Amino acid sequence: MENTKDKTFWPKNLRPYMTKSNSKAIFQILNTLIPFVFIWALYSNLVQQSLLWAIPFGILMAMLILRSFVLMHDCGHNALFKSNQANKFFGYLLGVVTGMPQYVWSKHHAYHHKTNGDWEKYQGPLSVISTEKYSQLSDRQKIAYRVFRHPALFVPFGGFLYVFFNPRFNWIVGLIKLSGNILKTLLSGSPSKAFQMLKELPSKKWKTPKEFLHQSYNNITLFVIYYFMVQAIGAAEFFSAYILSLTLSGGVGILLFTVQHNFEHAYASDTTRNDYDLAALEGTSYLKLPRFLNWLTADIAYHHVHHLSSTIPNYNLVECHKEFKPYFKSVRRISLKEIPHSLNYLLWDSDNEQLITIKELESSQEVQKFSPA
Repeated sequence: MENTKDKTFWPKNLRPYMTKSNSKAIFQILNTLIPFVFIWALYSNLVQQSLLWAIPFGILMAMLILRSFVLMHDCGHNALFKSNQANKFFGYLLGVVTGMPQYVWSKHHAYHHKTNGDWEKYQGPLSVISTEKYSQLSDRQKIAYRVFRHPALFVPFGGFLYVFFNPRFNWIVGLIKLSGNILKTLLSGSPSKAFQMLKELPSKKWKTPKEFLHQSYNNITLFVIYYFMVQAIGAAEFFSAYILSLTLSGGVGILLFTVQHNFEHAYASDTTRNDYDLAALEGTSYLKLPRFLNWLTADIAYHHVHHLSSTIPNYNLVECHKEFKPYFKSVRRISLKEIPHSLNYLLWDSDNEQLITIKELESSQEVQKFSPA
């Protein structure tokens, strides 16, 4: 076997799998969006009989929204189509389907890839803290830390906030505050300063003017769709299925993303010691999912391969994993039944460069307490 510690090993050997196929990409778009539109059309007719149809159809929609999200994610990496323009266009379209401003999300997601394994800079969706910080919390704060990271809470509420509420709320609040500041500046007799604000669009709700524009494109498109759907089938009928589907897909997405990085003694380094390849192989898991779930999630379960190279299209991940399987012995395999256990690893042990459970920390503190000086 070749030496994987050589930093040229993975870029050189993974290059063939970085090849994009427009035909495969467009087929994935079609086999996702056509069923999605069909389900909405069928629901629009049946919901007139009973609002309870929102539950089964909301679940079906959530499945395809989850798949759309992963395809959108590939577009953000320029890893679905050959053309950057095609990735941008379909990324925007899938962002409308998923309720997420794609450009903004992809920029934030790129930071995750850049800092993977560096828990000093990026603490994951659950904002994991170090063992030192946890030990300094009060008893009440420790209880709150555990409660707000319990899957029964963060999956449904996290999904609602992350996918449906936050992208709309942050844009509206930012827009109102920005408009007020510009108006105040104009009334104070500083038109040049107001013009500069229009140019720079300063706000805590976005990082750059481009992010603001993409938030605006996404939200305006969605508000237009909301209006016509409410006119067509009714407000309760539309939002019952829509919010349920976004909440479920967002919650499951957060859950899957979490266990791909939070698991038993996952590699978790600080900035100075972080090794990118080691983080991909020992700080990123391989989810063992049934074939249907792999289809729904566009093979994102092969997350270790994705983190070795984010430019590998989802439709090449499986073959890449098979070819280099002997090199992936250190990659943690996680089955569906092991997911609850993995979600217990909520603390970063910076000394040992790994994630541990709260019980493990408490046990080690008890040992230290009673060990002889």
